[in-house]
Amino acid sequence: MARQKSPTLPKSTSGRTIVALASCRIDLAGSTLDLWPLYLFHPGAVTVNFAVNILTRCQIIAGNDESIHFKSIDTGREDHFCNFDEFCQAKNVQHHLAAHLVRFFLPAGTPQDRGFTIETNSESPAGAGISGSSALMVATVAALARYTGRTLDREEIRVIAQNAEAQLIKVPTGCQDYYPALYGGVNAIHLDVDGIHRQSIAVAPEDIESRFVLVYTGAPRHSGINNWEVFKAHINGDKRVFRNFARIGEIARAMHAALESGDWPEVARLLGEEWKLRRTNAPGITTPLIDKLISAAKRKGALAAKVCGAGGGGCFVLFVREGSHELVAAAIRDNGGRVLPFKVNPDGVTIVG
Repeated sequence: MARQKSPTLPKSTSGRTIVALASCRIDLAGSTLDLWPLYLFHPGAVTVNFAVNILTRCQIIAGNDESIHFKSIDTGREDHFCNFDEFCQAKNVQHHLAAHLVRFFLPAGTPQDRGFTIETNSESPAGAGISGSSALMVATVAALARYTGRTLDREEIRVIAQNAEAQLIKVPTGCQDYYPALYGGVNAIHLDVDGIHRQSIAVAPEDIESRFVLVYTGAPRHSGINNWEVFKAHINGDKRVFRNFARIGEIARAMHAALESGDWPEVARLLGEEWKLRRTNAPGITTPLIDKLISAAKRKGALAAKVCGAGGGGCFVLFVREGSHELVAAAIRDNGGRVLPFKVNPDGVTIVG
């Protein structure tokens, strides 16, 4: 990353605490098209998703000595350094996300006369495919910006979070995951030649919460690698993949319109159609357990399903008939899946401190 100008560090006493929270998301249509430059080959590309109250959290506590401490509650990873210089010289760290972003906001040579603790946590299960890592990037960028006295708007937070995540996972990252974390609510993210434009979709949260069930099946393969394989096929001129993504773009635009108009039968139909196309693009997107759970859910009132994120495990979302939510949830549990209760989160990233 480019070296930053010296930040304005807080002058508050030790113990000052900053907390940032950001939401995970459920994606409904248009995923993978948000990878640059794929969307440039499909004019009118859009992705549709909504924020859920499955949260990520970053807390920064100013220390009373020079020690640096990183701790991940959900993964158990932890780092301790005697001082800032020792951290800057460290070759191996356990909490890669925190260390990477600290090096961006506080590059080596930054005047640093006291230490701090960064503690992170994600309520998303490992590898769920609901953008837990991207949401945590947003929360940590927002917290570190506040700690270092740097004023960033939401788009600037998105750019730093997305680029830093690409550096960490070493494959291209799409943009859609950061917008629910930044803004909350239900989103259409328009991917145009002149930039990325987020549009809020007016949908009553209870309409979504009563019709969708989120299911976790276990951690998948590396989601970035799954996307990378499809990305390469598209860039290499695979005509079948190109046609499928053109159709996925059409479905996403129709999904946006269906949500705006409250046409729920059409939402269900489009969700199922996109799932069929994604299975054609990348057969590894599904697993025997996912197929088994979807079949069981459909016997109890589910009308359509699709995986969240890049698939290969993780989460999938079901659209269910009104009144069948509990029957479907019971069928999922009986067949080895885990239902993740959620509500639509209307709030974007929040920072206190």
